[in-house]
Amino acid sequence: MTTMIEHIVLFKWQESASPEAIATAIAALQNLKGKIPAIVDLSCGENFSDRAGGYTHGLTVRFRDRAGLEAYQPHPLHHDIVQNLIKPIVAEVLAVDYEF
Repeated sequence: MTTMIEHIVLFKWQESASPEAIATAIAALQNLKGKIPAIVDLSCGENFSDRAGGYTHGLTVRFRDRAGLEAYQPHPLHHDIVQNLIKPIVAEVLAVDYEF
C-alpha cells in the first residue's frame, strides 16, 4: 500500500487585513497547483463552518511522499507567497501534516 502526505493549513487573518489582500493570497495559493511538481492536488478556500475557532480560510495540499512536502516548503513560488502575501496579513497559522 502506498502512503501519501496531506498538508493542511488554517489561516486567521489580522483584523486590519483587507478582503482584497486575503483574496490575493488565497488566489496565489490556488495557482500553485501545476506549478510546483511535487503537488499532487491542492484546494484552498473560505470556511463556512461555525466550528473553526476564528480560522477563516484553509489550504490542503497532497503530496506523494514526505520528500514532496520537503521540496514544497522552500520552493521559490511558495516562499514568495508566504513572505509577501501571507506573513504581512496573517494573525495565526495552524498546520498539520499526516500520512494516509
